[in-house]
Amino acid sequence: MNNVTLEIEGAIAVLTITRPAALNALNSETLDEINASLTEIESNADIRVVILTGGPDKKGNAFKSFVAGADIGEMSTLTKAEGEAFGKKGNDVFRRIETLPVPVICAINGFALGGGCEIAMSCDIRICSDNAVFGQPEVGLGITPGFGGTQRLARVVGVGKAKEMIYSARNIKADEAYRIGLVNNVYPAEELMPAAKKLASIIAANAPIAVRACKKAINDGLDAKMDDAIVIEEKLFGSCFETEDQKAGMGNFLEKDPEKKLKVVPFQNK
Repeated sequence: MNNVTLEIEGAIAVLTITRPAALNALNSETLDEINASLTEIESNADIRVVILTGGPDKKGNAFKSFVAGADIGEMSTLTKAEGEAFGKKGNDVFRRIETLPVPVICAINGFALGGGCEIAMSCDIRICSDNAVFGQPEVGLGITPGFGGTQRLARVVGVGKAKEMIYSARNIKADEAYRIGLVNNVYPAEELMPAAKKLASIIAANAPIAVRACKKAINDGLDAKMDDAIVIEEKLFGSCFETEDQKAGMGNFLEKDPEKKLKVVPFQNK
């Protein structure tokens, strides 16, 4: 692939967008490559957590840009129909990230503007470097956010703050992104990837069937009425029983061996 790299480190996959000439901007080719990488991730049952991040710029600066946005050069000549199709392509890929069975941690290093902010919001957990910059600048270009920004931003930071950011096209820095809940934590730039890998390792050490069920329960329940959401949880709670993970986890706990119960159990979807 030209614009994406996928590295598997044990139970952790690191998906890096590497299009340095365009500050990792998302064109059709890059979206297709991300989509292909997701297929590879889903086919590998050993992967328990994914880290999504941005590669360095042409000068090797790893903290210049996570994803600077969608590719304006590609968008500038699109017709109405082509614009809608491009939006659908991005939305389909981002929705796939959002519904990926395993958790996705977004490590945001530098600019996360437009499509960059939108792809970050499709991830489960967002952490960023202290020089990260977020924004939805689309109205300044005569368009709306097209990869889920009008929908996810309001759900993440609240309707009022989302409208302020989108209508004004104003960028915000890492400290404000943390204050409004757009990111979970902020780290010095050199500590970002170590922090992402540490969190990924903690998640990967837990029972994979349970972690997957938790992600599905949260995602499916968010847009459901509480009575329906509770049923979703009940069914996924029940689905964990009689699995090897549940038997091992509870068995080890009853043996009073807290260290043993945290050991990685081979993924068995049964």
